[in-house]
Amino acid sequence: MITRRKFLKAGAGAGAVAGLSIAFALPFEMAGAAENDAKGPRDPKRVSAWLDIDQHGKVHLHAGKVELGTGLQTAMGQLVAEELDVPMADVVVLMGDTATSVDQGPTLGSLSLLTGAPPIRKAAATARAALMARAAMLLGLPQDKLAANAGVIYALDGSNRKVAYKDLLPSGWTELAVDDGIALKQAGSFKVIGREVPRVELPGKIAGTHAYIQNLRLPGMAHARVLHPPYPGATLKQVDRGSLAGHPGLIDIIVKDNFVAVACETEFQAVAAARALSVEWTLPPDALDNASIYSDMAAQKVPVKQVRGKGDPQGVLMSAPKALKAVYRTPFQTHGSIGPSCGVADVRADSATVWSATQGSFPLRNSLADMLKLPAERVRVIWQEGSGCYGQNGADDASAEAALLSQMLKRPVRVQWMRHDEHGWDPKGPAMEVALQGAIGADGKIQAWQCLIASPSHVSRPSGTANNLLPAQMMGLAPKPAQIGAEHCAATLYQFANEDVSVRWLPRSLLRPSSLRGLGAFSNAFANESFMDELASSNGMDPIDLRKTHLIDPRAVAVLDDVRRISKWDERRRESNDGNKGGNANIRRGTGVAFVRLDRGGAYVGTVCCVSVDRQSGAIRVDKVFVSHDCGLIINPNGLRNQIEGCVIQSISRTLKEEVKFSKTALLSLDWNAYPIIRFSELPDEVAISLIDRPDQPVAGAGEPAAMTIAPAVASAVFHACGVRLRRVPFTAENFKAGV
Repeated sequence: MITRRKFLKAGAGAGAVAGLSIAFALPFEMAGAAENDAKGPRDPKRVSAWLDIDQHGKVHLHAGKVELGTGLQTAMGQLVAEELDVPMADVVVLMGDTATSVDQGPTLGSLSLLTGAPPIRKAAATARAALMARAAMLLGLPQDKLAANAGVIYALDGSNRKVAYKDLLPSGWTELAVDDGIALKQAGSFKVIGREVPRVELPGKIAGTHAYIQNLRLPGMAHARVLHPPYPGATLKQVDRGSLAGHPGLIDIIVKDNFVAVACETEFQAVAAARALSVEWTLPPDALDNASIYSDMAAQKVPVKQVRGKGDPQGVLMSAPKALKAVYRTPFQTHGSIGPSCGVADVRADSATVWSATQGSFPLRNSLADMLKLPAERVRVIWQEGSGCYGQNGADDASAEAALLSQMLKRPVRVQWMRHDEHGWDPKGPAMEVALQGAIGADGKIQAWQCLIASPSHVSRPSGTANNLLPAQMMGLAPKPAQIGAEHCAATLYQFANEDVSVRWLPRSLLRPSSLRGLGAFSNAFANESFMDELASSNGMDPIDLRKTHLIDPRAVAVLDDVRRISKWDERRRESNDGNKGGNANIRRGTGVAFVRLDRGGAYVGTVCCVSVDRQSGAIRVDKVFVSHDCGLIINPNGLRNQIEGCVIQSISRTLKEEVKFSKTALLSLDWNAYPIIRFSELPDEVAISLIDRPDQPVAGAGEPAAMTIAPAVASAVFHACGVRLRRVPFTAENFKAGV
C-alpha cells in the first residue's frame, strides 16, 4: 500500500485504486520545468482535447471541472466508460490543470454535469465511432458486423478476430472534430450510467493515502504565514521587525501596504513567527457590528431591479380582504471548511506554476497573471484537492498569497492558513433580507405575490483581474464583485396572476461576500417556502395542497406527491401533540414541508422534516428528513444519495446554528466554539431519499437543490409543533424565544 509519506517522498501522482482512478497531472513539477506547458486550454471542438488513449489502453479524460468531495470524477468517468465501451478501471480522469485540461469553467452552481456531461459524452461517442470505422477498414468488415466491449472491437463473422483500441488510433486523431450531432446511447443500453459505481477516491481518503493540497511539498520551499487584519477595512499602522530578531529559520518579513507576512524554513518556525511578530492596526472609523447588519442594508439607497413582473400585485394587495406580510432574514455564514486553505506556488522571472484547491483553475490563472504581471499563457494552475468548500472558501486567496510571496522571495512558497484565517477571512455567504407580501382568496388561490430582496453580490470569485484576490485587496485594489446570485430561486415555479419579484443590489457589505452553497437560493427558498406555509395556514389549507394548486409542471407535482407518500405526511400531520417525548411535557413534535426547483435547470426537490421542539429551552432537533429528488437522468445513484445527504446535513447546521459574529473592533467567530456547527450526535435519526430517475431527461444539477429546502421545512415543522413562526436564521434558542 502507498502511504502518504511514501507518496510525498516519491513525488508521484495519486495511486490507482480499484475502478476509475484520479491522477494529479505533474503534481511536483517545478515552474522552470513546466514553462513549455503553461499554455492555453485545449480546443473543446477536438476529441483529443478531451480524450487520449495510452499504450496500455488507459483512456484519459482531461476535465476542466474539479472534485470537491462530491464524486464528480467518478460520474465523469462513467460517462466516458459508457460511450466509449471501456471498463471503468481503464478510465483516468485528470482535472483542473490549465496546461492539459479543457476550460469548462469553474465547478459551481450545480452545473458540472448539467453543462459538463453532454460534451464529454459527445467526445467519447465520436472517438468510439472513429475507432469502429478504423477497425472496419482493418478487419475488412462493415461496422454492423463489429462489436465493441471493454476497449476491444470484435469481428462478428466467426473468425474470433479482434483489435484493441490502443492499436487503432487513427493518424488524424488529433484533428478529429467532436460531432455535435452524434447519437448518444439511450437508457435501455446503459451498462455504466445509472449504476452505483463506488466513489473512487474514498479508499485513499479513508486509508490516509490521498494527497491533499495541504500535503504538497516542493524542494527548496519556504513556509509562510500571512497576518490578516483583525477587522475588514483595518489599515496597517506599524510592524515591529525587531520583535522577530534572532527568530530561528526566519527568511523575511514581508510588508507591502496592508499585506503582512512572515516566511521561514519550516512550517512551525513560520507559525511561531506569525504569533511573535508585533503588528499594530488602525480600525476603520465607521466599523459596525452584528446588530447593524440590517439597518446598514436599509440605509443603502439603491434602485430596485425587477426579476419577474406580472399583473398588478400592488393594486390587488391594497384591496384584498386577506393579505399577509413577513420579513425573513439570514446572517453572514462561513464555509467552515474542516481543513484550512492552503496554496503552493513556484514563480520564476517569466513563468509561474501554482497548485491550488480552487474551484476554477482557469479564472484563477487569469487573475494570478494580472497580479503577477505575467502573460496568462505563462501561468499554470494545477488543481489539487483540498477540504470541502461548496462555495468560495479561502483556497483562491491562499494560492494567491503563495504566488505573491514566491515572486517576492524568488523561491517556492507554501502558505497554510490557520483556523482563525479560514473563519475570519474566507469570503462569507452574504446576509440577506427578503420582504414578502401576499393575498389569498377563499378559493385557495394566491391572488398576489410581492417579493423584495436586499442583498450584496454573491460572486466575488477570481474573474480575470486581480481585484477579487485578497492579497491584491490588501495592497490597495478595490474588489469587483459581480451583480449575481441574490436572484437565485427568487422567482418560484408557482403560478400567480399578479406577481412582482425584485432585488435591491447592495454595493456595500460589512464582510467580504461571495458564494456559499446555493448563493441567494438558500435565503430566497427559506423566505418563499415559509411564506407559502403562512398563506396556507391563514386559509386553513394543507401546505402541500396549496403548493400543488399553484404548480403546472408535472415533475414538480410528482415530487410533492412522492414526498407525501414516503414521509406518511397525512398521518404525521394528524398526530396529536398532546403526548410528550421521553416524558417531557415541554417537547412538541411537528412536521413541515418545502419544495424547490433550483433555477438554471436544476433538480426538483420536495422535502419533509420532522422536528422536536423544547418549548422551555428553545432547543430544536431535526429527527427525520424525507427527500424526493428528480434530477433527470441519474448517472450514479449512490453518488447522488451522498450529495443529497450532504446537502441535508450541511443545511441543518446552517439552519440551526451557523452565524458569523463580529464587534466594532474584531471578527469574533474565529473557531468552532464561536462558530458552532452540527455535531454527529445532533444528526437526524433518519434521512430517507426517494430518487426519481428520468433517463429521457437531461441530467440536472444536484449539488444544491436539496440544501435549499431544509430551512423552510424546519420552520414549517416548528410552527406545526408549537405555533411559533421563525423568520430569522439560525433557529437558535434565542431566536426561538424571540419568535414566541
